[in-house]
Amino acid sequence: MQKRDFNFQLPSELIAQTPLKSREESRLLCMDRYSGKTEHRRFYELPQMLREGDCLVLNDSRVLPARLLGRLETGGKIEVVLLRELETQEGTQRNRPHVLWECLTKPGKRTRIGARLVFGKGELTASVIDVVDGGKRLIKFDYEGVFLDALERLGKMPLPPYIHQELEDDERYQTVYSHEAGSAAAPTARLHFTNELLSEIKSKGVDICYVTLHVGLGTFRPVKADNIKDHDMHAEFFSISNEAAAAVNRAKKNGSRIIAVGTTSCRVLESCSDETGKVSSFSGFTDIFIYPGYSFKCIDGLITNFHLPESTLIMLVSAFAGRENTLNAYEEAIHERYRFFSFGDAMLIY
Repeated sequence: MQKRDFNFQLPSELIAQTPLKSREESRLLCMDRYSGKTEHRRFYELPQMLREGDCLVLNDSRVLPARLLGRLETGGKIEVVLLRELETQEGTQRNRPHVLWECLTKPGKRTRIGARLVFGKGELTASVIDVVDGGKRLIKFDYEGVFLDALERLGKMPLPPYIHQELEDDERYQTVYSHEAGSAAAPTARLHFTNELLSEIKSKGVDICYVTLHVGLGTFRPVKADNIKDHDMHAEFFSISNEAAAAVNRAKKNGSRIIAVGTTSCRVLESCSDETGKVSSFSGFTDIFIYPGYSFKCIDGLITNFHLPESTLIMLVSAFAGRENTLNAYEEAIHERYRFFSFGDAMLIY
């Protein structure tokens, strides 16, 4: 199967640059994945589409303010985006604590091995340790106090490259239930939920459980291989607790639906399910690549945003709903002027 099989033409004005004032006011395109039949609703109507006993699985990862603007110790501006934490060392009487991260840097030519970087007024400093695959840098950060506190003070949200406006409120790039810090990008299908909407869903008898998958910037990496089977999927850290696994397995045993909120929750569930759909608690990395032809073991429904052409995300949706159904739904969404990508509208596929 070729990547061009997942292409579509999107008018640039449909790429949402800012979030709606009210999260739950987003539009919701509902699609029967077997017939391809669609209907148009609002996200606040989601409880009407759910049934008592359904299990809704959400990703509680929190986005790090992982974009750091600093300078070289020798002079010159530098930008660093944190991708993945590799190691943490506690401080001693003689040395400050430090943490090692895999990063992207700009301009790359200035961040040679040994380069020293300074952020803020020097409360956070760093040195480039190595250059690895794809030009990524291994950078050791030295700091006072708690590293995440330094990030909160000095970092900015690493918004996707197709968003060109700064956020007025960084919390609008977080879910209302974000808890586990570690993502370099938001699990955007969850941005539509409010605490009130979650309470309404629970009151209907829907079981809600949480998994964690830390979204990497690799989620925006384009598929370069013409044959999608030749694409190397990025690995992301995930975990699912005993409690969450039990909730999913209980719903499955009762014949209820498992509805993944977002492609990340879907990847977690499909990564730790056996052939019968039974889920086991697990913590580790997944590089599962789901595209048409994949046999889903666990999920029965998917809530997701509208994704980029030729991306691994639209390939996953096409695997679940069928490529023709998916592209037809996207064409309908374009015709109806839906908002696309991270701050855009949503789909419910069941």
